Amino acid sequence: MAVVVIAPDKFKGSLTAAQVAEAVAAGLADASPEIDTVLAPVADGGDGTVAAALAAGFDEAIADAVGPTGEPVRAPYARNGSTAIIELAAVVGPGRLPGGRLDPLGASTYGLGLVIAHAVAQGAERIVLGLGGSASTDGGAGMLQALGARLPDAGGRELDRGGGALVGLASIDATALMSLTQRVRVLIASDVDNPLLGPTGAAAVFGPQKGASAADVQTLETGLATWARVVEAATGRDLARTPGAGAAGGTAYGALALLDAELRPGIELILELIGFDAKLAGADLVITGEGSLDEQSLSGKAPVGVARAAARAGIPVVAVAGRSRLDPRQLAAAGISAAYPLSELEPDVARSMAEAPRLLRQVGARIGTEWLALPRAGPSSPDGC
Repeated sequence: MAVVVIAPDKFKGSLTAAQVAEAVAAGLADASPEIDTVLAPVADGGDGTVAAALAAGFDEAIADAVGPTGEPVRAPYARNGSTAIIELAAVVGPGRLPGGRLDPLGASTYGLGLVIAHAVAQGAERIVLGLGGSASTDGGAGMLQALGARLPDAGGRELDRGGGALVGLASIDATALMSLTQRVRVLIASDVDNPLLGPTGAAAVFGPQKGASAADVQTLETGLATWARVVEAATGRDLARTPGAGAAGGTAYGALALLDAELRPGIELILELIGFDAKLAGADLVITGEGSLDEQSLSGKAPVGVARAAARAGIPVVAVAGRSRLDPRQLAAAGISAAYPLSELEPDVARSMAEAPRLLRQVGARIGTEWLALPRAGPSSPDGC
């Protein structure tokens, strides 16, 4: 019996990673009932990270928190023993903005800190922060305020929440964080390498995506520079130029500087946490994928991380995608033997997204026929795409 590990990321706006895996598995079953499938949906630290952990057997926990603009939210996270996986997007991401109304200067990561505090109170000793999909650009200041840090202005009054307020920051009292960092290890799962400040920093690159005007971007940049200066004075650590510090509106910077966090490539960390290497035992083929295979995929996104893990085990990899903009040479360099884009079956994007389950099932059947009727050397079709 052939064994296939199905480890896709989500098809954004269409299907969750688990739904993608289920549709492909159904197609493989259509091709042959002799194919055994192992479903292992994955994520790279952004939206879907908690779902991937739950699919791997983690338990769900719910924390009472607040969204990016202060409205009460019930935020899910994943737990397994003393490890908690928390997804920023599920608490203070754009999907938590009331009515979708952007607030680039006022949105905050305060709610993320509340979820971290909840997990610690429940016994977590290792916190994994999936940093992707942030609605704010506050450098993680709100998160740290929720964990007990005091951020006063020149008059001694606690700062309001949001990146815009950071321009008035005068000092920081991080005493309350010391016991936390002694008891809890914080890991950051992210695929972003932007620094905190400058033309490739959090405000300049990601601020406009969150509704920031040119003037807002300048305000946010000034606030983040003030934040970095105050934090460096308090800690003696200059981390603003660290690659990845700008992730999630600079939330990574706050965690690195004041929670002693460790920054890890998102997909590598998630694969480790879900025990992906063990799932590969005995596999004949790995199927990965995401909504769009493109140049960004090559920069540490989920499919490439899955392909690297499979390559270490000597297992061939193919990918499914809504569309693929990578040529065979690029795919091969990433460790992917062939791509199967749904756009070949349905060129209309809206229709392809709506009918993704059916199309993925067709693709799954094709992969089963082409790759599992022959030895591992390659597909029965010379193009494989």
